[in-house]
Amino acid sequence: MVATFLVEISLLAYTLWRYKMSPLTRLAAITLSFLAIFQLAEYNVCGGMGLHAATWSRVGYVSITLLPALGFQLTHQIVGRAMNRWQALAYASVGLWIAVFGFSERAFTGYVCGGNYIIFQLKSPLGGLFFVWYYAWLLATMLLALRFIKTSNQKFHRALQAQIIGYSLFMVPTGIINIMYPNTMSGIPSIMCGFAVLFALTIVLGIMPIEKERVQSVKLPS
Repeated sequence: MVATFLVEISLLAYTLWRYKMSPLTRLAAITLSFLAIFQLAEYNVCGGMGLHAATWSRVGYVSITLLPALGFQLTHQIVGRAMNRWQALAYASVGLWIAVFGFSERAFTGYVCGGNYIIFQLKSPLGGLFFVWYYAWLLATMLLALRFIKTSNQKFHRALQAQIIGYSLFMVPTGIINIMYPNTMSGIPSIMCGFAVLFALTIVLGIMPIEKERVQSVKLPS
């Protein structure tokens, strides 16, 4: 968890240093920040920095709850699309879940500090509903990226492909582990966000270079 946190913080620092602030840079930086915050929260769930485990659980879940909407918007931003009703719906649904995780006293029923991952225990059927919602927006984002690959300018294709690959790099391994070891289903957030460091790498190495190309194209004489 600490190693993952350090990698994601380093990627965040590199992004802010390497690229001029823009809507795409801002979204990438926020996404990297929340990935790192989850790792920090996960590490401290078993007691750290003077805060109760319940508080860290809330911090962790709020941080990952924002990621699907950020990813959906990031895909639009790659091709320069403005905010639309689907993005608004994504953030509205995020707001509902944040209200539950941030303020409900009954959302979390406990936690387990495992050797390899943390199990956040959510009140039934809250956990199941949350992950159906979560995976639905991740899949919607991948389908949106595929749609843009078919309909947008070819210069955006590499970044859109990186978005799809990045999502696959943490969704597929998590799914394989859950199938092979069904007892790991309760640790999905921890396992998924462990693999999500690969998504963080694709943001920096696969998506953000398009921002450099945009800046260079603006500087070219007409």
